[in-house]
Amino acid sequence: MDLFSQNKPKADPKHIQQIKSWVYRILEVDAGVPISISQLACHEPGCPPLETVIAVMTQPIQQYKIHKAVNEIDEVDICELS
Repeated sequence: MDLFSQNKPKADPKHIQQIKSWVYRILEVDAGVPISISQLACHEPGCPPLETVIAVMTQPIQQYKIHKAVNEIDEVDICELS
């Protein structure tokens, strides 16, 4: 098992920007607050192989997990976070 292999699909930078736009609008995040989007391998039992973590860098940080790859996320997924 190669722990350093990159078998996961690459996240499209344009789609990441689209997700950030949805988060700012739908979750009513101030434009000056940074948002981090990370696509990670999910190791929890019953979890899909990839999940996306969205972190809104407020104090305290608001963190959301969507059990999909970045490229599979749509506006409805963001609406379901609120």
